[in-house]
Amino acid sequence: MKTIRCHRAFGVYGLLMKDDALLVIDKNGGPYINRYDLPGGSLEEGETLADAMRREFNEETGLEIMIERQVGVADFKLPWEWREYDEVHHIAVFYLVKKTGGAIGIPEQFAGQDSLGARWVKADEVSIDNASPLVLEAFRWIKEQQLDLEARQFTNWHVLK
Repeated sequence: MKTIRCHRAFGVYGLLMKDDALLVIDKNGGPYINRYDLPGGSLEEGETLADAMRREFNEETGLEIMIERQVGVADFKLPWEWREYDEVHHIAVFYLVKKTGGAIGIPEQFAGQDSLGARWVKADEVSIDNASPLVLEAFRWIKEQQLDLEARQFTNWHVLK
């Protein structure tokens, strides 16, 4: 029996709504490459969750934000062959955010930047074929005001090239 090697990823992600649309990024890396994803990401050394949320959102969208509240935490497991790993366990803290400044633009490209820019999408425009589990869960939260308590398993996940 093969041992599954799992990479644990932890990050903070912002939900910014306008009318019926959610702001997403065009992902340029990781297991969600070539899909819509939420603005956000990992913490830098010594950074708080809130500071990471504001920094990541600005870097990936060009917008400055205020955090209105933490929505909750969700986690996802999916196959992803990367380095010595076979799957990823992604733990995501979701925040409801509000725009305070800036403008949506093409993000500066630097090592670790995985956003090609931001766009508005509606729930009927996203699916497992074009969006990350985070985007799908965000729309579920918008509709039902709750997140899954158990990790969602995406056993048939395909990384788009």
